[in-house]
Amino acid sequence: MAELFNKFFGGQQSAASPIPTADADFADFAGAPDPSPASISPLTPSAASAQPAFPTVAGSTGIPYTKWYRIWERKSLSDFWQEGFILVFISIVMVIHLWGTRTNRRKAKTWFAAHAPILEKEFALIGFGGRKTPSFEDIQSSGLAKAIEADELANPEELLKEKTAQEYITYASGRQNVAFVDIKLNLFKRYNPLTLVGEYVFSFFFDSIPKPVERMEATLYPFDGKEAALVPIKGGKQGQDILEQRKKNSTSGYDGFVWAIVNKDGMRQLRDDRYDVSLTGTKDHPKLPNWATVMSESSEVTEFLLTPELVKAVEEAGELLEYLVITDQPLNKPEKLNETIPKKRINLSIRLPSNTPSSAAYASTLPLFTHFIRLSDQLSSSAHFRPEVMRKVRQTRDDEIKKLKKVDDEGKAEERAREREKEKKKERDGKLGRLSAEEQRRFLEKEREKEMRKSNKRMTKKG
Repeated sequence: MAELFNKFFGGQQSAASPIPTADADFADFAGAPDPSPASISPLTPSAASAQPAFPTVAGSTGIPYTKWYRIWERKSLSDFWQEGFILVFISIVMVIHLWGTRTNRRKAKTWFAAHAPILEKEFALIGFGGRKTPSFEDIQSSGLAKAIEADELANPEELLKEKTAQEYITYASGRQNVAFVDIKLNLFKRYNPLTLVGEYVFSFFFDSIPKPVERMEATLYPFDGKEAALVPIKGGKQGQDILEQRKKNSTSGYDGFVWAIVNKDGMRQLRDDRYDVSLTGTKDHPKLPNWATVMSESSEVTEFLLTPELVKAVEEAGELLEYLVITDQPLNKPEKLNETIPKKRINLSIRLPSNTPSSAAYASTLPLFTHFIRLSDQLSSSAHFRPEVMRKVRQTRDDEIKKLKKVDDEGKAEERAREREKEKKKERDGKLGRLSAEEQRRFLEKEREKEMRKSNKRMTKKG
């Protein structure tokens, strides 16, 4: 009875009462000791009790040893294979580029070394630097006259200019009957094999893309009686006397025409690319090899130009010759009347030999190159044909000029018609602006009726 009373009225519980069983989820923590506060150690530990956190190397200054400071222990060469591949690729590209540019440069210099004696003999100025000025020692040893006549060229770097890695140019002037000559060498893109292979592949599938070829293109511009306009002279009375004398003694002019010797492999492409050659007729000649043909405006012009020297030079050059063109017409079809003015030129295109270790490889094309330069002398002295021959040549040019005049007149007529319409519209708008609203309505109705009558008349005529 006493136990029940204590239970309901909060009596003191027995000390021997059983401890409730712990939850099964926290059984792992049941035997853990109660946490006790950690003792605070001194800020500065004694030297005896201090221990290094990491092992150090003997004799070091206390820097802990880790693999971070020794890259050879935490990395290997296999971890850098991507970087190694990139470096190898860049090295290969640089080596190919250097090899290609140096090979092209060496080939261009070899060509110039083979042709320099001819240019030096025919022209007073070669390249972009002129001739070397004779030194004092040369004048003392050989005299001033011989030192000047000694055909020493200028710095070779100034004779042949590298325009791009595959294009080299040079220039020559200072010759009778020749104003100047431009020479260009087009070589393979050896420094970029991917582009070179792509050009070969596309040229195989598409006719519009030409096959890559190494060639020399030379363009000679004759004086054609214009020495007074092209060669500078001194001012004053002396200059005027020289000018008058040049006009009287000028014999460099010749009749204009289009004539060519063409390799049959490139004849079709040449006719499509050049307007001047498209004016000619094609005919084989018994004096020429089977692979070459003549494109001319007159047979008399062909017999005059096809000399034994030229035939021999063409045979020696072989199929390296692409074309030799004498022309006075533009390359592209003229679209305006001022583009039909004759401009006489002589063009030569020769493929370069594939293997050119020395200048001797150009021995077969040197006679043709020499004849190309001296053609201006032959033309100036004898290229004056009968009136019947030139009448036929001029007839072709006159027909083209008439077509251009017709197109030009039609364009001018259209322009005049537009101007008249513009004036009429301006006059109508001014007249309409001065009318009242009712008058404007009647004016517009009359215009509408007039347009209707015109349209009905046109429909009647068509019916």
